[in-house]
Amino acid sequence: MSTTGPTEHSGEFVQSLDRGIAVIRAFTPEHPQLTLSEVARETGLSRASARRFLHTLVDLGYVGTDGRSFQLRPRLLELGYAYLSTLGLPEVARSHLQALSDQTGESSSLAVLDDTAIVYVARIAVSRIMSAAIGVGTRLPAFATSMGRVLIAFAPDSVREEFLERVELPALTPHTITDRDALRSELDRVRTQGWALVDQELEEGLRSIAAPVRDASGRVVAAVNVAAPARRETGSGRSEFLDPLLAAAAGIERDLAQTGVRVR
Repeated sequence: MSTTGPTEHSGEFVQSLDRGIAVIRAFTPEHPQLTLSEVARETGLSRASARRFLHTLVDLGYVGTDGRSFQLRPRLLELGYAYLSTLGLPEVARSHLQALSDQTGESSSLAVLDDTAIVYVARIAVSRIMSAAIGVGTRLPAFATSMGRVLIAFAPDSVREEFLERVELPALTPHTITDRDALRSELDRVRTQGWALVDQELEEGLRSIAAPVRDASGRVVAAVNVAAPARRETGSGRSEFLDPLLAAAAGIERDLAQTGVRVR
């Protein structure tokens, strides 16, 4: 069954909507096509319920089918675009991300925090350096990413402590920090130095460095990063990427203030 909502719901909670969203979320990059039985298994719904939700989504144009299997359709992007169009941040950041990628020769991204994950809201991809395709809307575990570490480190203390209490810390690679006290110490260091470097903790062979992006009030609303193959030495990577990264973050902050864009 869906895990999108809290375990206890108010009287305003619409369970059918929760189940419909669970059906959409059953489709992943690893499983872009699913049969009715697979959707039922992934969501915990009965086959009859899964069939009704799937065919409703087909009628609305959000899901397609060849008669046997189902897949998401491009119209679903309208839902994500509605969020991005009100956010304003990706448009402000895009030129700075492009300049950052041009200067470093590596991919650059912008992400926001959503619960215990980061969500990519803008990206300039120079080359594919991760095993999984990364694009706008991709979610990754915040604890093992440079942008996630920045966003957690600069969050209010109560938010950070709640995150540390709830987040699961699986060993994604042999380098991943899986101890809560060690992660707390790393977050303290990130907050002190003003940026985060994650070395092969999310995926072996991948190193990334990130910096916070603040709005006009000084609140950290996003993070920007550069990701590169780990074969580049850590010290070299810092000297090559840190200054351009901080300059890009400062440029985004300046444009946010000048344009008056407000980020929720």
